[in-house]
Amino acid sequence: MQVDLNNIPDNMRVGGGANASSMTPPVLAILVIAVVLIWVLPRKYVIIPFLLSIFLTPFGKQLYIGGVHFFLPRILILCGWVRLLYLKSTSSKTKIASGGFTSIDKVFLLWASLRALATFLEFLDMSALINQAGFLIDTLAGYFLLRFLIQDEEDIGRVVKTFAVIVSILALTMVNERLMGLNVFGYMGGRFAPFIRDGSIRSQGTFTGPIPAGTFGATLFCLFVWLWYSGRSRIHGIAGMVASAMIVLTCASSTPALAFPAGLLGIAMWPLRKHMRIVRWALATALVALHLVMKAPVWMIINHINLVGGNSGYHRAMLIDQFIRHFSDWWLIGVKSTASWGWDLWDQANQLVAEGETGGLATFICFVLIVSWSFGRIGTARKRIAGDRKKEWMCWFLGSALFSFVVSFFGISFSDQSIYGWLALLAIICVSTTRMLERKRSSDDSRGSVADIPTTDIDRRLRQPTFGTDELPLRV
Repeated sequence: MQVDLNNIPDNMRVGGGANASSMTPPVLAILVIAVVLIWVLPRKYVIIPFLLSIFLTPFGKQLYIGGVHFFLPRILILCGWVRLLYLKSTSSKTKIASGGFTSIDKVFLLWASLRALATFLEFLDMSALINQAGFLIDTLAGYFLLRFLIQDEEDIGRVVKTFAVIVSILALTMVNERLMGLNVFGYMGGRFAPFIRDGSIRSQGTFTGPIPAGTFGATLFCLFVWLWYSGRSRIHGIAGMVASAMIVLTCASSTPALAFPAGLLGIAMWPLRKHMRIVRWALATALVALHLVMKAPVWMIINHINLVGGNSGYHRAMLIDQFIRHFSDWWLIGVKSTASWGWDLWDQANQLVAEGETGGLATFICFVLIVSWSFGRIGTARKRIAGDRKKEWMCWFLGSALFSFVVSFFGISFSDQSIYGWLALLAIICVSTTRMLERKRSSDDSRGSVADIPTTDIDRRLRQPTFGTDELPLRV
């Protein structure tokens, strides 16, 4: 099937998009206030204006300077790094990543670098270079800025409470959008008229569409449950949980409707926490068995999932099918366009597929490792702190939130500010598990008898770095 590549939307092409500034006065005012606060507030409070500005302004507002698109999140990230570098230059104690670089940090760095390099090699022009420089600011600089701003459990609680405020505001506006047929963020430069499918209004809020809006709310639900359970702020926790459910309902999309119960299922698996290896192998075995007995490939099951009328399950299933069939097209450094693979298949509505198509097999593997090692790190931390029920539950809520994201990856790829919810979760996982592993290491070391340890070994262990390692030393 031949498809005219010129029919691909401009914003989906390298070098495409708006060629003029689109920053409206309200958004510009919010940007200026946020930048000032990022520079003057104490480090622990900087995350609040950063997240509020990103998620409560319509996506796509930008300053177009010299052929470069400076989107609002990109400007905030650059300003945050100015603050970070200033603190770094004035104090040697300032660290970019609290606890040092973990395995997740390292593979994330490799993923972003390989993806940017692959895309540049695919196009080999200045537009691709500028485009990927922006990608690295959004992802790499954005992620490590969050790692700098989130350094301990107090910061984690502050971030989740900020998310609770954000989703509460979004929920109210999206309910109004559903009932009144008007998106109030249109007054800030967003879209006034809501999306309508099969006669049903699909609210979108500040996002590019109803699916990313609903996914953002669905994937945060487990973090709000943790906020309530931990007792840090039951009001914020309850408000966040209710708002998440409202967002999922008002967006009227299947992907969030699947991601939301996935988080609930993850939480419900708590009684089986000591048998998850058996659960995983049973699931893998069931999928292989279904693949062998079904007339169609097992991934075509997606076509039969219809939680919301008018969903595009067939499109999602065909994305995976053609992705596998065209392995030779993308495995090296990705592919320029997938429009020729089939009708409407230029739309990368699957994060895993998007990774392979954009950066090739190496990028795809790195992204899978980010997810896999995040699960592994959470599991290791939970086992090492066995007996501390609150900390164990925190690990379980984080794992459930991560599982919710994984389910959403089969129906959406990041294309707006929703990616910062994903980056924030990865940063939270790194910080929380490092603290848990370090606390357990200190507890284990204190149990050893000093008389039984050579003095040189004691000195060596006292000098041993406490952060940035995934494995604990052997118990003495």
